[in-house]
Amino acid sequence: MSDPRAVAIVGAGIGAEHFRAYRRLPERFAVRTICELDPDRAAPLVAEDPGLAVETDLARVLADPAIDIVDICLPPHLHLDACLRALAAGKHVICEKPLVTALRDADRLAQAEASGRARIFPVFQYRFGRGAAQLRALIDAGITGTPFVATLETHWDRGAEYYAAPWRGTWAGERGGAVLGHAIHIHDWLSFVLGPVASVHAELATRVNPIEVEDCAALAIRMHSGALATSSITLGAAGDTSRMRFCFAGLTAESGTAPYAPAEDAWRFTARDPADQPRIDAVVAAVPETLGGFAGLFNAVADALDGQPSEPVALADARRSLDFVTAVYASARTGAPVGLPIGRDHALYDGWAPDPKASVE
Repeated sequence: MSDPRAVAIVGAGIGAEHFRAYRRLPERFAVRTICELDPDRAAPLVAEDPGLAVETDLARVLADPAIDIVDICLPPHLHLDACLRALAAGKHVICEKPLVTALRDADRLAQAEASGRARIFPVFQYRFGRGAAQLRALIDAGITGTPFVATLETHWDRGAEYYAAPWRGTWAGERGGAVLGHAIHIHDWLSFVLGPVASVHAELATRVNPIEVEDCAALAIRMHSGALATSSITLGAAGDTSRMRFCFAGLTAESGTAPYAPAEDAWRFTARDPADQPRIDAVVAAVPETLGGFAGLFNAVADALDGQPSEPVALADARRSLDFVTAVYASARTGAPVGLPIGRDHALYDGWAPDPKASVE
């Protein structure tokens, strides 16, 4: 067995959750460094692992030959530069959502990855968990049949405390609102389960918080398969819930309501024909317990880097999600459905923010 891969985490916000997920996989990963400008944010991680080095300069992290993987957990507007620098340094990259904030930048990363030996893995941890594995097993067994409709709900509570960080709620810092920062994971499930999106008609609004970007949305989505989906998004709910429901010819699949790990929550799979329920139950029961969330994602990354059969999230998956986001913002501005994929000649290919070149001090 190879030695654990050495990881440097850049950013101790959501990076703290990544840190704890890596610690669940000690034979595969060893977090060596946390790169963080604010020592108070790094302190709790050092308390958990006194051997953890704290660094404030990304250049020194990238120059360290002992580091194998750089895990980028920075605000969205900083992702592109950090990813390009890490790839150029020969480091594998794991990067939080959104990977980048323009299709143009996703294509730049694809070129950088193709020209080197290092790989980039976007973070879509919602895909990992027993519920997700059970649904995929039913699809693979041919039990689900034709998909008809799906409903997605991202109903969370975000107020003044959340938006106290100066980059949040701004086009310059986040490059988008709830569609980009909160519902991007659940929308990834559309292609994960139903295949490619054909078109989306979006209504966006800012109704909950005094911010620049949207905090409510209603989306009507058509899939290439012919299935129809709706997505309801708000940051003004009483508490945080995420919910998915998929109606197929053979069964209906319903998630729980866990906001950050719906694939790990208990799912219900109900046959349209009660005579089919025993077969469904048998397939579901045969799916073993599996790592979920960040730990499940990181384990799949380790398998891929070790050359083992694996289905980690690839850059193409992140690009597909950004294609969808671009179409959502285009539809909201035109008032009409927008087809996918978005071409290089589209007005928003270079970015959907009002000023895609805006910077944050």
